[in-house]
Amino acid sequence: MFERFTKDARAVVTGAVEHCERSGESRVEDAHMLLALLDREGSRGSFALSSLGLADQGRRESVARGLADARRRGGLSRADADALSGLGIDLTEIVSRVEEAHGAGALAGGGNGSGNGSGSGGRWSGRHAFSRAARNLLTESLRIAVAHRDRHIGDEHLLLALTARPGVPAEVLADHGVTHDGVRRVLWGGGTARAS
Repeated sequence: MFERFTKDARAVVTGAVEHCERSGESRVEDAHMLLALLDREGSRGSFALSSLGLADQGRRESVARGLADARRRGGLSRADADALSGLGIDLTEIVSRVEEAHGAGALAGGGNGSGNGSGSGGRWSGRHAFSRAARNLLTESLRIAVAHRDRHIGDEHLLLALTARPGVPAEVLADHGVTHDGVRRVLWGGGTARAS
């Protein structure tokens, strides 16, 4: 599959590995892919993000804070937190108590490979395993490229895959006005697939 990646898509994957290294985690997550997408300039994915309001640094930092907040919650989305709340479980209280006992960010999973979406996994750089969520993102980007009859996988396909899958990255992007339908409209004028 990686031979079909464009230069921009490869740069996103490489950037995700770098974000993983900087955060001290042992697995590349789909959130790292989103952060790497936000770093890109001059690509179809960056064009879509800019068109949907994520052009300025403040908005990008807000996305990064949203991802960090979810990581602090152990990778749980707000939907997960709401579901737990419906069962009478206060996630905020649990996070506070765990952090009191074990330090700030204890649920974030640090370098131990725990966290949302982790699993046994393939490697990109030979040093960093990709979590199940990140591998599923790559597979979904291939499906999207095929559905659009594209012979390549670009960073725009990675962005569409991030917005198509439930989870923290899609939730944080939606909070900032970036949805699957919005990205599709910007890139392809609203159709689900373009004719060749």
